[in-house]
Amino acid sequence: MSGFCCLIPFLIMNNNEVSEVKLSYKSKVKASERPSICNSKASYDILMKVYDDDTIEYTESMRMLLLNRAGKVLGVMDISNGGTAGTTADIKVIMQCALLGNANGIILCHNHPSGNLQPSSEDIIVTQKVKSACNVMDIQLLDHIIISSEYYYSFADEGRL
Repeated sequence: MSGFCCLIPFLIMNNNEVSEVKLSYKSKVKASERPSICNSKASYDILMKVYDDDTIEYTESMRMLLLNRAGKVLGVMDISNGGTAGTTADIKVIMQCALLGNANGIILCHNHPSGNLQPSSEDIIVTQKVKSACNVMDIQLLDHIIISSEYYYSFADEGRL
């Protein structure tokens, strides 16, 4: 991910002192150099750069684009790697990455090694759970994209968000 956020606890010297926590965020990419996402095709193009051509048809994995309010990419995060028939989408991990990455919007993505781009019932459930969690945290779930080596399916384009 291009930025980072960390918690740095200070030591408690004795029982009368309280720990202090400091948040830190520094981007490794200048704001002017970050790519913008304006549609699902732009998301797909960026995501295809982080998927390995040699394994996209082998095992399923989930990644997430983190975006600022202007739709500029803050970073890409690996969420999970699975087997030939699925991968785990832990809602807590997704939200933790979005919060620590200081994202205002996120785009989920996973590949279907079979090449079948239609969302499974599990894909639909995960999308709805993430959308609900995002609503609580005031983060926008902008899309969930299913990719193959040749094309993609966009939940947003299909009106399923």
